[in-house]
Amino acid sequence: MGSYRAERVAELVHREVAERLRTEVKDPRLTPVSITAVDVSRDLRTARIAWMPLGGGAASDELKGAIADAARALRGPVGRALRLRNAPELVFVQDEHTERAARLTAILDQLSRDREGEE
Repeated sequence: MGSYRAERVAELVHREVAERLRTEVKDPRLTPVSITAVDVSRDLRTARIAWMPLGGGAASDELKGAIADAARALRGPVGRALRLRNAPELVFVQDEHTERAARLTAILDQLSRDREGEE
């Protein structure tokens, strides 16, 4: 039962953080980012938010700093918006899974083309 609630809260945190990053955070260092996943701990105290720069590519140190500052600024408003007793700590981690998946797909495509060339 607890994990189902954590999943529901994760979805709400995802929506709320994405919207607030887009509309409320006015840091000029913050370029558009995509929130790819949110994982909330069973006790709802920590929300790990996976993000990546919109359009892919590497994130600059400035962008990483802006995300860290936004995490501190958004914790209270997100907790109040979701009406949680304790606002979860927002931990932003850069999502590298999408980039890895793209590289793996490219390697598999190349292997497939090589195999077809041998036949």
